[in-house]
Amino acid sequence: MEFREVLTARHSVRKFKERSIDRKILDEIVDDALLAPSSRASRSSGFMIIEEPGVLEAMASMRDYGSGLLNGAAAAIVVLGDTTKTDLWLDNAAISATYILLSATDKGLGSCWVHVNGRPRVKADPSQGTAEDYLRELLGIKDNMRPLCVIALGYE
Repeated sequence: MEFREVLTARHSVRKFKERSIDRKILDEIVDDALLAPSSRASRSSGFMIIEEPGVLEAMASMRDYGSGLLNGAAAAIVVLGDTTKTDLWLDNAAISATYILLSATDKGLGSCWVHVNGRPRVKADPSQGTAEDYLRELLGIKDNMRPLCVIALGYE
């Protein structure tokens, strides 16, 4: 696809076909995200590729709204920022997440950004904890890494 075609074709997809994604394609998407610019070339973004249906189902429970679509995704990429590399980890992670969305479109995949950072598990009762804490425990995320979002991936 030409770049302009990727930009105009990209949209949020919340329902996916039951079809797996070749691991090579997922690795290429992460490779593309590693090309994203970052403040002072800090390269503070990190990524976790999740393909296991049971883990995706558990991730869908991180929030009581907006994350259920992960249960039907073929895969997901958790976008993380290393807080020890720069105070602009959040900005860098957002740029990297955008690269993931565009790369997925270029490879014929549907995608949807599921926000994690600052989101409560239960919208009506923030005392129930955060989506970040839930994911941190579920996925064993290191202390210096903060999840910004999860990008759900699959075929439309």
